[in-house]
Amino acid sequence: MSGRERGAASAGFIATVGRQIRQRRQEQGWTVQELSDRSGVSRRMLTQIELGQANPSLVTVDRIAHALDSDFASLALPSPIPAAAGSSREALRVWSSAGGSEAALLTATDHVPRAELWHWRLAPGDTYQAEPDASGTEELHYVHAGELTITTGGAILRVRAGEAGRIRSDQHYAYHNDGPSWTEFTRVVVGA
Repeated sequence: MSGRERGAASAGFIATVGRQIRQRRQEQGWTVQELSDRSGVSRRMLTQIELGQANPSLVTVDRIAHALDSDFASLALPSPIPAAAGSSREALRVWSSAGGSEAALLTATDHVPRAELWHWRLAPGDTYQAEPDASGTEELHYVHAGELTITTGGAILRVRAGEAGRIRSDQHYAYHNDGPSWTEFTRVVVGA
């Protein structure tokens, strides 16, 4: 899950991530500098994230999560993931663009490797640029409306409404909506 994208995260996402990072860092008994050394994220950026003053990319949150021996969903979701059958949770808007596009994390599994369930909407002409996820990570996509174009390492995958696709996301990739109408799709990240 990264400078993964351009866009804005919701205030709830920023606050939750900052709070979770600080709590887990303190539980480890680490200073901000120790977490910086382990994650490759600058001390200044970590401090701003913990204070809720920075809008971290999804890749940055992933790097911090892995340094804390955790994962993106554990840091991003505001409470423990309901495990009982029939339980539900509110979607967490994690990314949005000036054009109105958005990505919402719906839920995630508890066991490793994790699987995350996302809902995406891309406005006509909008793009989401991604950095590579952890080695071995894959994504599954099901398009509900419009057409999703995914580029990976020079290859192009077009997934139309009613179709599904799969990519390795441990490489640079991008989502594009080159069509005249909104693209809406479900994304499942496996191995995050």
